[in-house]
Amino acid sequence: MKTHLYFNLMERLFGYLVKGNIPHQSESSAPAPTSEKKRTVNVNRANEVRPRGESRDSAGFDDDDGWVTVAVSVLRIVACFLSMMVTTFVWAVIMVLLLPWPYERIKQGNLYGHVTGRMLMWILGNPIKLEGMEFSNTRGIYICNHASPLDVFLVMWLIPTGTVGIAKKEIIWYPLFGQLYVLANHLRIDRSNPAAAIKSIKEIARVLVKKELSLIIFPEGTRSKSGRLLPFKKGFVHIALQSKLPIVPMVFTGTHLAWKKNSLRVRPAPLTVKFLPPIKTDDWVEDRVSEYVEMVHNIYVENLPESQKPLISEGTEIAKKTNL
Repeated sequence: MKTHLYFNLMERLFGYLVKGNIPHQSESSAPAPTSEKKRTVNVNRANEVRPRGESRDSAGFDDDDGWVTVAVSVLRIVACFLSMMVTTFVWAVIMVLLLPWPYERIKQGNLYGHVTGRMLMWILGNPIKLEGMEFSNTRGIYICNHASPLDVFLVMWLIPTGTVGIAKKEIIWYPLFGQLYVLANHLRIDRSNPAAAIKSIKEIARVLVKKELSLIIFPEGTRSKSGRLLPFKKGFVHIALQSKLPIVPMVFTGTHLAWKKNSLRVRPAPLTVKFLPPIKTDDWVEDRVSEYVEMVHNIYVENLPESQKPLISEGTEIAKKTNL
């Protein structure tokens, strides 16, 4: 009883971060359409002579590469790292105390993600637009495109309580975060061993149904270097077939421009997170796996801007060559 009271208190103490303010804009509060006059002004700004080192990104935001801006960006990243170390340490202690209660650890892991993810996005300061939030509490299999570290922060913040992640088994070796991932009772698979991976998928589906959990997974299986959508692997469809849970697509736009790979520069690119309506899977059948993968991949292609669409839509052909 005392243990549960303690964690309820911890949840209240950190709850202000979950409910606090962050520069984002919901679909319902979107600004009125820009007048023709203002659009003309913006177009003209693109032709202005800019100070050396300053440019306008193709997404329409000012990208100043001056040393002051870069220094501020580095300080923001350092602040993110230090803040994440603090919350990770706090929740690691909580997880250890909760070792006898594995599914309580899942909930605490989600709370850690809600607090830490939102806090990191607040520190970085990118404007965020959220759409389709009415679908964000659906119990199901959440999937999202992956092109930036920011995607992980957004997933941590926005997935509902009672959601587990799935990652490669090597994640345990990531300092602090990997150990917390395991303590939070999230799931791991051995992608180098197809037989073991298939067995793991069956176990994952069983756990999702038995414990009434949701799942978050990156269907591309890796991070896109260019920001363009990669082919989807089949794992999420196999899990859907066995669990009969709906698939809830999350479409991330702009994250690849905000924080590029191998960079310490976080740009002020506007970000959009769009939850699409759940895709029912209760009537899906085993012999149409590749069709389902292609269908979901096409949904992403339709909802991404041109700069993030694949140059060649080859999702089905490559997915056929992979088991996961």
